[in-house]
Amino acid sequence: MGRFTRTLGPTATITAAIGLWLVVMVTVSASAATRQSGASFVKATETATATTTPATGYVGEETCLTCHEDHKKGYQGSPHARARNPRTPAAKQGCESCHGPGQAHVDGGGDKTKIKNPATMPLRDANAACQSCHNRSTHDNFAGSKHDARNVGCVTCHSVHAPKSEKGQLKTETQQETCVQCHRREVNKVHKSSHMPVGDKSGNKMECTSCHNPHGSQNVKMLKEGTSITEACASCHAEKRGPFLWEHAVGRESCVTCHDAHGSNNERMLVAKVPMLCQRCHVHSRHPATIYDTTQVNNRSNRIVGRSCVNCHQMIHGSNHPTSGKVFLR
Repeated sequence: MGRFTRTLGPTATITAAIGLWLVVMVTVSASAATRQSGASFVKATETATATTTPATGYVGEETCLTCHEDHKKGYQGSPHARARNPRTPAAKQGCESCHGPGQAHVDGGGDKTKIKNPATMPLRDANAACQSCHNRSTHDNFAGSKHDARNVGCVTCHSVHAPKSEKGQLKTETQQETCVQCHRREVNKVHKSSHMPVGDKSGNKMECTSCHNPHGSQNVKMLKEGTSITEACASCHAEKRGPFLWEHAVGRESCVTCHDAHGSNNERMLVAKVPMLCQRCHVHSRHPATIYDTTQVNNRSNRIVGRSCVNCHQMIHGSNHPTSGKVFLR
């Protein structure tokens, strides 16, 4: 009998190829997992060694706390003590991450000249120590900012070891108490008529940092949003943003021409009572310039009561009406 050669069909060939591919992939994955776990073990060992064995010149956090026990409470309960975050002092050299190597300080019997103290060192150096970690997000514009230029540094407002605020590690209990030390006029205005929930009486739903970034910004007045005062206001008051078919020029220029964002004795936080506010610009044509003269009072003009000018000119921020919008009637 003759010999017969059996030929594999296409289905069997594909099945064999898939099986071979699966075997190769399983082998490669197992090898990679082994290398990865080995590398992780080595890295963990190095980290543990670095944590337990202080570097040259460093004495470790426990040595610091034998004398400075009073500083432990404020530090341990703060974000600086979260060792899981690799950017925190606790994940590096502990106390000595900010105060520098402490070996010379210990050998000198607590010599204060041989250890860094941000509270007494030059403000520029103290800022540099803080910015070695706090250099991103809302802190990246601090260098050259208005506070930095006026010698207001990190330790001016913040305390690492004895904070009194719930957040931000401020030296005072609230933001207003911190800001009022320099910005007394602005903080006092907050206690005037205001539609915004600013201050203790309103539950501190809004704070100074709701609008401003004390660490610096690209906007004027250290405002957080936009590149102008109008853009910052429009981040909340979007209905006033525009563009409108008929623009009120003063509104497009700056909101604070008519409003005082910190507070006012007038309604709607206006810088002056209407109609005198409007008459700062509209001093002629159609309506009399001296609207509070005897004639207008005796005639009981509607321009001196209620909402005054905006009794009629209701769309004062701008209008899209094709005809009466020109004078902001609707």
